[in-house]
Amino acid sequence: MSQPDARPGLFERTGVIRTIIALIVLICAGLVVAEFFYAKHPHFGFDGWFAFYPLAGFVAYCFIVLAAKMLRPALRRNEDYYNERDRQALQTPMRDDDHE
Repeated sequence: MSQPDARPGLFERTGVIRTIIALIVLICAGLVVAEFFYAKHPHFGFDGWFAFYPLAGFVAYCFIVLAAKMLRPALRRNEDYYNERDRQALQTPMRDDDHE
């Protein structure tokens, strides 16, 4: 097995991370500014509020993250969940008379 590369990957570099965050902030700011320049046609009263959809998206994002955090203990498996015997069984072709 080869030695792991000592250099950080593309998305592990501090400069790249800061650039991505800056781009996301600029895009979000541009979209908020764009709300002043188009006419809204709300179907309900609350969806016409300023920045309603960005706030609804943020709340949905928070819900997904917190739900995943609560589900993780139930779905997590040990590192050796698939032991060596199971790996060998998966690699060996099954004959018709081996079915249980």
